[in-house]
Amino acid sequence: MTLPSWVSPEETKPAPQPLLLVQAFVNTLDVEAGTDLLASPQTAGPWLREAGLAGPDPAPTPESLRWAREIRESLRALLAHNGGGPPPSEEQRAPLEALAAAGSPVLRVEPDGRVRLTADRSPGTLADGLLGLLLVVRDAQQEGNWPRLKICRNPGCAWAFFDRSPARRGAWCDMAGCGNMIKNRNYRARRAG
Repeated sequence: MTLPSWVSPEETKPAPQPLLLVQAFVNTLDVEAGTDLLASPQTAGPWLREAGLAGPDPAPTPESLRWAREIRESLRALLAHNGGGPPPSEEQRAPLEALAAAGSPVLRVEPDGRVRLTADRSPGTLADGLLGLLLVVRDAQQEGNWPRLKICRNPGCAWAFFDRSPARRGAWCDMAGCGNMIKNRNYRARRAG
């Protein structure tokens, strides 16, 4: 599968479209590498435009990027819960709830006759793009794909991955890397104890 240019080249377990956009958005923060595409307008603007989350408007403001990072971490908390972590706290859900309350979704009739709820993307604002992410989450929950999008259980990684395992019990973005490291760490701790 050829991935869009806005998806990290590090991605080994991509979600199907359009859920891939949520995954790529969460992975704009690479915890292991210590890089954050949403840290500055210079890096965020091109990525947000290429991913379709912002229009050709001027670069995002520091305030709008702070909000986007809060949305990203709120989504990360939801994905951690998908992987067996605790339900997101009220504080973790707050950015998504504020986004939902501020949004203006509209109904559209698709060429195939399906009625879809979408963000009003005509102005192409970052707020509309982020609302679009929330609608992708809603659709994935209804279609049953949502529980497969998870966060790697390696706390030093926290990479979003799509669990394609038949039992839906995947826990790591990469078994050879994160999975082996955590299993070896747990084994050493058991032997030492």
